[in-house]
Amino acid sequence: MTTLYIRYPARAAAADNGVPASCQFALVGDGGNVMQQGAGALGNLGELVSSARRVVLLLAAADVSLLKVKMPPLSGARLKAALPNLVEEQVLGDPADCVLALAPASGDSDERVVAVANRAWLEVLVKALVAQGAHGVSALPVQLSLPLAPGSVSAALGVDDAGLELTLRSAPNEGLGLTLPNAAEPALHTVRALAGEAPVTLYVAPAQRAEYAAAAANVPGITIEEDNWVHRIAAAKAVPFDLAAGLGAVSGATARAWARWKWPYRIAIAAVLVNIVGMNWEWLRLRAEAKALTQNMTQVFRAAYPNQPVSGDPADQMRKNIARARAAAGGGGGPDEFTNMSAALGEALAVLPNREAVAGIEYKERSMTVKFKPNSVDANALAQVQAALAQRKMSATETGPGVWQVKAGGK
Repeated sequence: MTTLYIRYPARAAAADNGVPASCQFALVGDGGNVMQQGAGALGNLGELVSSARRVVLLLAAADVSLLKVKMPPLSGARLKAALPNLVEEQVLGDPADCVLALAPASGDSDERVVAVANRAWLEVLVKALVAQGAHGVSALPVQLSLPLAPGSVSAALGVDDAGLELTLRSAPNEGLGLTLPNAAEPALHTVRALAGEAPVTLYVAPAQRAEYAAAAANVPGITIEEDNWVHRIAAAKAVPFDLAAGLGAVSGATARAWARWKWPYRIAIAAVLVNIVGMNWEWLRLRAEAKALTQNMTQVFRAAYPNQPVSGDPADQMRKNIARARAAAGGGGGPDEFTNMSAALGEALAVLPNREAVAGIEYKERSMTVKFKPNSVDANALAQVQAALAQRKMSATETGPGVWQVKAGGK
């Protein structure tokens, strides 16, 4: 998985003649190793943009203001809603036209840093990356991508179409940017004035190091170092806020992921709906059949017993009526009636030597559960009783220690 870092030049450096501004880029692996680097127009980086897991857009310091704002004691959602009003006095124009990103609180201070950038301009950049296949886009102030040693100031000077692009970082979440004339020594004096008395580490392109080292001899307290992607990327990973997040779904993978999965989701939902409709249709059909069958059985019952109301299951009610009629006629009921089953069981148990082994009998759902006293029956006794019950067209099975289940009709 790779991350593509793109340093976008200051808006003032954009050519008015329609020529796209050149951006420096670096394709970085998960271990922080720079796999590829170079420069090119933003619209020509489509292959790198689509292949990277994430795109980090480093916005020029001149285009992002880092403001220190005193924050009221509000919760996260309320503070986010109040943020435009809190920065209104420090922002030129309408805060609604800006993207705001709030840095985390540090220490006990009620002051926090707010990053501010032009919304319309940033949307154009992010949409251009999304259109090229970006899976996720972050936008960070480039001044916070400079390494910073405690008690010192970091700065960088780069050449663009408008002259020199100055980036300066004076604290973990503080920094600024300016566009200066392309002259080394005056630029160093400007850096010295902005840094105050703190020592300055100035990062320049390798090709310009000799020129700036010679000019720095006349400006005290400035150390010249070569600018490179390694220390930029290490510092950028620690930036605590993302301006692209304030743009909503346009900022990356959400919109593209939904577009990519839109039709599979639709097909899945359609399949679920078809199955639900089919299941309900089958349930309605079975319900209609059951209703028709019940009505038919009710008609048969009423034809046989016109003076008796139907209560519950007509088939069960008719079965009970037939059993009562047989008993009244002296038939003694069916073979699974309690009386017949208990009589047959008593005759079968007569083969056992211990006539007082039975502890209890329970009749339920046309079967008997016979419980014996502990250690009063064994497998041999069960076999003898089974043989005796088989002659009476009944069966016995052991369902637990000393517990038999007796049923009519054989095995």
